[in-house]
Amino acid sequence: MFGPGRLPLGLDKRPRLCYFHVIRAMRSDDEEQGIERFGVSMGGMLLRQFDRIIRAKGYRSRSEAIRDIVRSYLVGEEWARGRSRVVGTVTIVYDHETRELGEALTHLQHEHAGAVICSTHVHLDRHNCLEVVVLKGRPADVQAIADRLISTRGVKHGQLVCTTTGARI
Repeated sequence: MFGPGRLPLGLDKRPRLCYFHVIRAMRSDDEEQGIERFGVSMGGMLLRQFDRIIRAKGYRSRSEAIRDIVRSYLVGEEWARGRSRVVGTVTIVYDHETRELGEALTHLQHEHAGAVICSTHVHLDRHNCLEVVVLKGRPADVQAIADRLISTRGVKHGQLVCTTTGARI
């Protein structure tokens, strides 16, 4: 255990820095990954802000929060590298009374049937609809399809949420 005189790089002499452990947990498929510990140094104010945020989000430990932060970073890198298959959800809101919009959105999805996993259509009110389209493929392809859906004339708002197939994290 770390304590005064045993922290690396003299951290015990600088009280404005904090030190804590991160323990890698077992994967959900029960395949043991082993436990690895590493230290993270940061300013006390930054740590207090981090603790406040993770507590508000319901994390039970810093380790859980850091695990999710690292996974988010890895997903971002997976998208940036562009070599592996990824998943994205495109959410769009539109007025269903816009001329030929429904047909155009359906046509785009059929045009990319190999990438479209599914779509869900929700009636928000008498005029507005929300549609969620789940896409799978190379990052550039998923982004291009999302851009086409979002930029279709009559779409009021659209957003692509990038995620992973889970195979690499």
